[in-house]
This record gives sequence, C-alpha cells and structure tokens, in this order.
Amino acid sequence: MDPVSALLNGIRAEGSVVSNARLEAPWTIRFADRAPLTMISVLRGGGTLVLPDGTQRHVGKGDTAVVRGADLFHLADSPDSLNGPHLEYEIACFANDPTCTAEELSGIRWGADTSETTALIVGAYRAAGRRHERLLRALPSALVIQEDVDTCEWLEKAAIDSATHVAGSQALMDRLLDWALVCTLRTWFDQAGADAPTWYRGLADPILAPALKAMHGNPARPWSVATLAAEAGVSRALFAKRFTDLMGRPPLSYLTDYRMDEAEDLLADTDLTVAQVAKSVGYADPFGFSAAFKRYRGMSPTAFRAAA
Repeated sequence: MDPVSALLNGIRAEGSVVSNARLEAPWTIRFADRAPLTMISVLRGGGTLVLPDGTQRHVGKGDTAVVRGADLFHLADSPDSLNGPHLEYEIACFANDPTCTAEELSGIRWGADTSETTALIVGAYRAAGRRHERLLRALPSALVIQEDVDTCEWLEKAAIDSATHVAGSQALMDRLLDWALVCTLRTWFDQAGADAPTWYRGLADPILAPALKAMHGNPARPWSVATLAAEAGVSRALFAKRFTDLMGRPPLSYLTDYRMDEAEDLLADTDLTVAQVAKSVGYADPFGFSAAFKRYRGMSPTAFRAAA
C-alpha cells in the first residue's frame, strides 16, 4: 500500500450532510462536530471561512475546503458577520438522530431543493486508530481547492440522488465523500509544490518512488541502503544522496520512523503481542524493538499500549 492510501485508510466520513439553505444576511454557520477533518464543498453561493485562530478564507461556487482540527469554526456570509448581530446556524454531521438530514434544523433546509441560494455538501471525518495523525501533520489548518465544473455537477447530482433514496443513502454519501477527500487531497498535494509532504514528493520522483513503495509495502524486510538502491535501479551512493536531499533524512532513518509509526498503529489497534508487533515491523528481537520504540516514543511498547 502506498503512503497516501495508508494514511487515508485510517479516516472515514460519517454522517455527511447535504444542505441547501436560503439564509438572510447577516448569517453564520457553525460546524460543531469537532472532527479531526471536515470537508465543505460549495455547490452554489459561498462565504468566508473563519478559522478558530481568526484566519479567513473565501470559498465560492466550486470550491472545496478541508479544515483540520477539532476546534469550532464558522462559515459566514461576510467577514464582519461574526462581530455583530447575526443569525447563527449549526451543522453537526455526527448527530445522534439518524433522520437529521431529512429534517429542517435551525432554519436550514436539508435535502435536494435546488432552488436554494446556498448549497453545501459537508462531511465530517472520524478517525480509526492513530494512523490519521500522520496525515493531519502533513496538512495546513485549512486548504481550499477549486474544483472543475464537471466535477461539481457530478457531485451535486450524486448528492441529490442519495438524498432522494432512503435505503443506503447515508452510507452512499459517506463513501462518496471518502472518495472526494482522496481526490481533493491529491489535488492539493500536486499543487502544493515544496509545501507538500516529503513522502508525497518522493512518490513523484522516478528514482525514489519504487524504493518508497517497496519500503511501505514490506517494512518487515531487512532493508539496507543497497537493497533499496536496487529497487530504485541506481547506485547506492546516488540513491542515498538523492533520498537525503529530497526527503530531508537518510533512507534508514526514514525507514525507522515509518516502522515506529506502524508499530504505534499495531499496538493501539490490534491484540498482537509486543513480539508479534516487533516482527511485523522488521525486528527479530522484541527487546531490541522495545529499546528502539522507547527511544522514539519515550515509553515502552507496553506502556504506550496501556495509554492508548
């Protein structure tokens, strides 16, 4: 599994909302789920995204915004609306009431009425285990991507279809937003240039990509610089230099960090013994693994599992 797929495998949309709202200015919408990630696709209308630290980002028709972190944030019709009298609405995808997307809540109409002036698709993403933390560390507090017209039209048609079919509609929308998140993040990674995570830039490099995929696909293999260079099809010296220059650390240092990240996931989310976890990430000796893990994490694998 490539690094992007591995990271996204730990986070899923839950309780996505299709919202069409006719709102009278001044208004704000509060996003109350406190989810690790929230994605907002603006099908029509738009406003100003106001982040917890006061940062503002304009979002308009065709924009998709991804907001990182569990703090409350808002979408407002204008930057000044939060500072004066205004109507405040709330979107909470993690609602206990499974029928919430079909009800009229706080003046916002939910469903497929395309006559409304502001149309949003909102997905809040729950995390499974700790793997998502690596993804979050790679993202800014908020990113905004302009989608093409065809994508927006297709997404709206799919949302309308899911909203008008009761059986399986919520699961359909959630999986649709899982797909949309992958596409949005890939677009942002491609556009971010030097701001993209090093592992993503490495996957775009014709020399490093084969070695990174091999390393991520089988972290338990006893990799060396020579065997990784062989995967890349270049000399050991060239591979080591190129890897360090692009990734910011030597190949085996990167491998150790990746193994420890994988070990954290296994310790937190499985019933494998410490010895089995050690073997899964390339350590034949559980004592050697425990020592390496303690240097990396500041606590033993047993203590980490208890805390997790």
